[in-house]
Amino acid sequence: MKIAIFTDAYWPRVNGVSVSIDAFSHALLRLGHKVLIVCSEYPESMDLRRISTEQEDEVRVEPEILQVSSFEFAISKEDRIAHAHKIFWVAKQVGLFAPDIIHLNSEFMIASFGHYCAKHFKLPVVYTLHTLWEEYGLQYFPMFPIPFIRFIARTIFKYILRCSDVVIAPTTQVIDVIKRYKIKKEIFLLPTGIDPKYLTFSSLQKESFRKRMEKIYPALINKKILLFAGRITKEKNISFLLRILPSILKKRNDIVLLIVGNGPYHDELIKMSEELGIRDNCVFSGYLDRKDLGLAYTMSYMFVFPSLTESQGLVTIEAMYSSIPVVAIGSMGTIMVMNGNNGGFMVENDEAEFTARVLDLLEDDALYQSKALEAREHSKSWLIDSMALKLIDIYQWTIKNYSVQ
Repeated sequence: MKIAIFTDAYWPRVNGVSVSIDAFSHALLRLGHKVLIVCSEYPESMDLRRISTEQEDEVRVEPEILQVSSFEFAISKEDRIAHAHKIFWVAKQVGLFAPDIIHLNSEFMIASFGHYCAKHFKLPVVYTLHTLWEEYGLQYFPMFPIPFIRFIARTIFKYILRCSDVVIAPTTQVIDVIKRYKIKKEIFLLPTGIDPKYLTFSSLQKESFRKRMEKIYPALINKKILLFAGRITKEKNISFLLRILPSILKKRNDIVLLIVGNGPYHDELIKMSEELGIRDNCVFSGYLDRKDLGLAYTMSYMFVFPSLTESQGLVTIEAMYSSIPVVAIGSMGTIMVMNGNNGGFMVENDEAEFTARVLDLLEDDALYQSKALEAREHSKSWLIDSMALKLIDIYQWTIKNYSVQ
């Protein structure tokens, strides 16, 4: 099967959409399918994906990439908008690839190219709704009234849903949102899986990575690490972790908070840590390569995740696969990922409760070991290859039911 994936966000843009497309496309290639990714072109200066210190143990087969010239999105300098006039050039290139199905993974200019190609070549369209812009839009457009932002987001979603044949939702919460739009489409639940390739290491690799990190960040030496990984943006609610850290440090002075990731909120968080008097117990590593992130899980004692707007929260499952317990706020995608207290504790958006559960895991070794084992077992049902087989079933169902339309 030939699949053309359209997305406004892909590498070097680092976010959940890029990770999902990367994971699924490589899994599809391993299963013998062909993949073309149509995406916006980003300047080399924005590529934060430095080469990992770990050697690749195999050469990966890569999807075909069609990059479309783009310009900077004024509201978010990390994002790009493809030039509209490139639509006919894109259609020509997609025609040469001759896909069997179009898979949309975004809502903006590249998505409109995908709809045009589907109509032009009479192809079925699958659309994955990754981002609930009714919530995320409030962070990007704070200058506009909330009802206006939500109205625009709903209008865009309804249009794309009407133009698509099948919809994929990564969580049950996303399905609930789609149903509220009252658009009658076939909806499939399909989370993004995790790739164990990036989470499996030898003892030597783990030891070498920890020594390297401790050399760069001496604050990590002989400390139990509370890890956060993700985009450093306001909606990730990372300030929540900084506010509760003083209370944790009163009970345990052997703790350091490691924050992995980049984003526009980075400098503000550093300033906040200084104001709270916890700067010496916070390490901001910046972006880490996928394998280095995997190694960061292995050197950490616990994963702490306070995000309130997470579509999926794959980092939570990756942490679990690395056998470290999780304490997370039960909101949106996290609810489905953890499904209760599997592999840790899912708590309310309450600083006292979150702090208490972190301290429980720090101070009760038996509880910690139990949750670590539980985390590993719970994560095994989220492997990417099994999710990719389900995605192929969705493609085949869509082609069978819509190819004659």
